[in-house]
Amino acid sequence: MHVSHPRKGDRRAGPGAGSRTRSGVGWKRWIAPAAAVGLLVSALSAGPALAQSSAGQAAADRGKPVPAGCPWMDTSKSPEKRAQLLLAASTLDQKLRWLDEQAANNPTQTTFNGVTYPAQVPCTPTVAYADGPDYVRGPNGVTIFPAQLALASSWSTELATAKGKAQADEAFRAGRNGLLSPQITSARTVLDGRITDSFGEDSLLSGDLAAAQTTGIQDGNADEPVMSVLKHYVANEQELDRQTSSSNLDGRTLREVYDLAFQIAVSKGNPAGVMCSYNQVNGVYACENPILNNLLKAGGWSGYVVSDFGSVHSTAPSLNAGLDQELNRPIYYTPANIRAAIDNGSTSMAQVDSAASRVVTAYIKTGLFDHPLPATPAASVTNAANQKVAEQIAEQGSVLLKNDGGILPLTKKAKTVAVIGPTASKQATNGVSAATVCAIKNFGPPTACPNVVAPLDALTERAAKAGATVAFDNGADPAAAAAAAAKADVAVVFGYEIQGEGADRTSLSLDGNGDALIAAVAAANPNTVVVLETGSATDMPWLSAVKGVIQAWYPGEQGGTALARLIYGDANFSGKLPITFPKSLADTPTNTPAQYPGLVNGSPTRPAGDKSIRQVSYSEGLAVGYKWYESKGIEPLFPFGHGLSYSSFEYSKLQLAPAVINKANKSLKVSFTVKNTSSTAGSTTPQVYLTLPASTGEPGDRLVSFDTVTLKPGESKRLTVTIDPNAVDRPLSYYSTAANAWVTDPGTYGIAVGDSSKASLSATFTVNR
Repeated sequence: MHVSHPRKGDRRAGPGAGSRTRSGVGWKRWIAPAAAVGLLVSALSAGPALAQSSAGQAAADRGKPVPAGCPWMDTSKSPEKRAQLLLAASTLDQKLRWLDEQAANNPTQTTFNGVTYPAQVPCTPTVAYADGPDYVRGPNGVTIFPAQLALASSWSTELATAKGKAQADEAFRAGRNGLLSPQITSARTVLDGRITDSFGEDSLLSGDLAAAQTTGIQDGNADEPVMSVLKHYVANEQELDRQTSSSNLDGRTLREVYDLAFQIAVSKGNPAGVMCSYNQVNGVYACENPILNNLLKAGGWSGYVVSDFGSVHSTAPSLNAGLDQELNRPIYYTPANIRAAIDNGSTSMAQVDSAASRVVTAYIKTGLFDHPLPATPAASVTNAANQKVAEQIAEQGSVLLKNDGGILPLTKKAKTVAVIGPTASKQATNGVSAATVCAIKNFGPPTACPNVVAPLDALTERAAKAGATVAFDNGADPAAAAAAAAKADVAVVFGYEIQGEGADRTSLSLDGNGDALIAAVAAANPNTVVVLETGSATDMPWLSAVKGVIQAWYPGEQGGTALARLIYGDANFSGKLPITFPKSLADTPTNTPAQYPGLVNGSPTRPAGDKSIRQVSYSEGLAVGYKWYESKGIEPLFPFGHGLSYSSFEYSKLQLAPAVINKANKSLKVSFTVKNTSSTAGSTTPQVYLTLPASTGEPGDRLVSFDTVTLKPGESKRLTVTIDPNAVDRPLSYYSTAANAWVTDPGTYGIAVGDSSKASLSATFTVNR
């Protein structure tokens, strides 16, 4: 199975790049030449923070003098014992401070939104949260990383760890030691406004990348401790009416599709906290739903649960269900409300003590008690090392969807290049520029990227080195853009759409008349390459008329540099789609109004003044993402896992051992050979899919392993993957609501291996009872 361990030195591009393979039960590292691996290694190791393990830091902290009257500051004691000592010295109202974010995180303040608490016990830290799936939101002078969907397209746990480390470094120096990140959704609908803030449609890919990013955040900088708060739990799959909608689904779908990625992430990454979501789940708000205790905490995770801002709707029901902390100001978790709930018996002191203990223990475990925030936060925290990580994500996260006739990489034959479209330039056209699509929109106007490297500037500089010239047209007039394209050897046209928190998309079309612009350019120049800067899938009505398509997502501030390197072949494409691209909305799993957007009193449109809960039917069940398209026989525009390269790869010699799995022999070894059949060194991501017997009712295949192998021209590697039935993602099992357990049926199982969900090799094995 794929394990989220950081692996230093993955360059993944160009001649001389290293390789890695799997053999036996785990992946073995093949060391690449220093010149090939230097970029990511420097990004991982550079910066002001010393990279130590949590255990190493704990050892370094031992022996520190314990402040008088603060026995919970004795670092020789366990976090649990320290929390116990602190709470034993606390009054009830001091305990209740931990149950509200503002009161917990501001120990010297006593009044919050008109609610007064006593002063907190001494020797407690200032804690400051920042939102931050893609970058540290709030402070100025931070690195703007590409959107999470770009990171997901790299399929690289190493890169996810590097990003988490870089984010945490910047957060701490900017005066923040809690990151509300990473975010998981299941990409149930490609219209979801925040799909770009997450890792796509597959539970294993999402869970592994979230765990890796969490590891980078919490363990990457020992002297700059930052907590990770995973969000939003659970079945939070649309922005429309997110506070007034109910995600209605059966128990098996909840466990296998929407809960599983969180289970993987908390098991492998152990985030300090998890944030519950706005929506209801089967008619009960997520933050007061028994799923918090029954699912999230039942697996042994011991962190704390914090609400989203304004997602709490009760006091005792929320506390009893497992909500430990109310985000922002106290509303339902005020001392008066909780004291009244204790007095009337609707909750208990034991619940209060448990909640406070989980919060305090998480803060201590993460290092917040022992490493205070800087007295004066830095005005600017970005640096060259973190910018390199941003560039690396943009490079490895860009996906080459189409490359007919080898139009890319551009060669010296392309003497003139027309660059077209407003998002290619720093100069705004009708309010749109390269900065507009740098990152996801976070309410209001799009994020400003003051240090964005515009594709036009990077391409112009790189073209000059190839002896070529670049002409730019902003695309405001498609006829003028077509005329500019007609004069060039190659046209590179940029299309965009803007989305983010607060609203869903309403179509798969590009914004700014982008589809018409691309069609006009393609009609004028047969050598047209499209660069898409979007947060989700688009339908591409012009696809057959263009030779090349690059999915760049929201590429962050270093996106222009990465695109120029890719387009000119200084780097090789290796990105793979983390979501399926449909041909039309009619082909998607949520193609009825009851499924999306859901119904308000039987209507998809909410009447003015109606505050009823929108009922969203998850009637597609398990058939989400690529499982839907495979089980329904629907051909997508581009399948999950798809992504081309300047190299070509051949898969062969698939073998499974043993042929029969029983009680005495539970693991399965999947071996296959990957060969680079081209003259260009490159990387590919072998993907292993498993099909359950028909008796299980499981639709399509499921991803059970992935990782990247880098091969020189003509080089081949024999890879072996071990499938462990008892791994956290339960690859051979389905969830039985009748048995309330994961169950493995006897029968014939299928294995498929390839470079997308349209895998090229297949074989079967048998599971005996």
